Amino acid sequence: METVKVSPKYQVVIPLEIRKSLGIKPGTKVHVLQYENRIEYIPVKEMKEMRGFLKGMDTTIRLR
Repeated sequence: METVKVSPKYQVVIPLEIRKSLGIKPGTKVHVLQYENRIEYIPVKEMKEMRGFLKGMDTTIRLR
């Protein structure tokens, strides 16, 4: 886990390793949300980038 500092303008820098692994580039939009006592940034993906992301998922519905 890396630690970043909040600037006087309330800005933070996303560490390079995280930017690379998530494909975040300048101009990438992110959702910002508060979850309990933390802040989460979630990159916004275009719908065409999401195509096939559930491939291989087990969609079996088991009835009791």
